[in-house]
Amino acid sequence: MTKSYDLYAIGNALVDMEYEVHDEFFNKHRIDKGLMTLVDEERQGYLLEALGTAPKKQQCGGSAANTVIAAAQLGARTFYSCKVAKDPIGNFYFQDLLDNGVQSNLVHQDREDGITGKCLVMITPDAERTMNTFLGITSSISKNQVDPDAIRNSHYMYMEGYLVASPTGREAAVHAKRIAEAAGVKTALTFSDVNMVKFFKEGLLEMIGEGVDLIFCNESEACSFTGTTDVMIAREKLKNFAKTFVITLGENGAVIFDGETFIDIEPYMVKAIDSNGAGDMYAGAFLYAITHQHSYASAGKLASLAASRVVSQFGPRLKTEALLEIKSMVLGTV
Repeated sequence: MTKSYDLYAIGNALVDMEYEVHDEFFNKHRIDKGLMTLVDEERQGYLLEALGTAPKKQQCGGSAANTVIAAAQLGARTFYSCKVAKDPIGNFYFQDLLDNGVQSNLVHQDREDGITGKCLVMITPDAERTMNTFLGITSSISKNQVDPDAIRNSHYMYMEGYLVASPTGREAAVHAKRIAEAAGVKTALTFSDVNMVKFFKEGLLEMIGEGVDLIFCNESEACSFTGTTDVMIAREKLKNFAKTFVITLGENGAVIFDGETFIDIEPYMVKAIDSNGAGDMYAGAFLYAITHQHSYASAGKLASLAASRVVSQFGPRLKTEALLEIKSMVLGTV
């Protein structure tokens, strides 16, 4: 059966604003390095004022948005459900999605008054990303933003783990998953951040329900979720929650479970500049590949190379031409 979309995703709509900082900035302003921290508008405004310059890069983001954009750049047909306000930044976000070939609920839904969410991404010389996020209106994302027809007409429905921090967001993800399962659409989840696992594990379990088809996580998230410090134990325990999964291991590559066997993906060695968006790119490239009849091993190679290119530059995205070149190198197709 022909479907309209390869990938449907639901997640937070945040305008990413990237800055280069040093550890002293974190010490001075009491920021937890390497984590995503939710802040209020006043706190984010204070930090922006302390930074005192324009961001190095600004674009529509949020974890799942980065993933669907990467998949779309590679040639996937994608749809994104999100919530932005009727403000200039919301207009910018909507247009950026369209410019990247992503369809969304924003086309036919009236936007509310409010403030579109912003993610302050601070990058240190060691390539570590630290995020302070003001969710704005996306904190009230709900079942109203879910598009049942788009889900039913997709091959995969992908949920962003960050939604677990919002009661209505978690409810929206669970609602979307039920629609997908009823329609025979495969489901995927990214844990998003180790803090989501540490503080919202019960909510993630609710989103997983009786299981998903695919989980994306890194080593620390996998270990935290399964209650171990040994990734070898974690990967066995993850089989209880997902039919297949990917555990990214940073400079050590990744391990993939394809439902039958484990596949080790060798890393591509690069000089890391900015780790922001690496996991999102990995998921986008991987989902593109498996929805286009490529093996899990090939998907892992494509995703690993694409993610390595992302961390060697600033920003969570690559130019479309660069991604298509990577696709040609790994998959032999354009």
